[in-house]
Amino acid sequence: MLWYIAKLLILLPLIGGMIWGSLKLSQKFQSRFMAAGQGRRIRIVETVMLSPTQKLAVIAFHGREILVASTRHGMTRLSEVEVIDGEAFEENFRDGADFAQTLRRLDK
Repeated sequence: MLWYIAKLLILLPLIGGMIWGSLKLSQKFQSRFMAAGQGRRIRIVETVMLSPTQKLAVIAFHGREILVASTRHGMTRLSEVEVIDGEAFEENFRDGADFAQTLRRLDK
């Protein structure tokens, strides 16, 4: 019984130290690899939960915004548009035009 407790007192901190060390090492390498590829080309602009299993997401990628629906069965691209500067987008609605006229003007 004494031999079992001695092994436990030696091996338990050893295993805990190995787990802690591997976590610190992975964090160090992850930050180093992320610093090498700083110019990310993709980012999530906004997400909306429709239900516990359904989500809508707007993803910015290479100057375009892509609307994606995500379920537990997969992802589906719903729409894709050019990225519009926020001020330019607001200017299109300031002149009192309705939504359909604004879309026609942006589509040209």
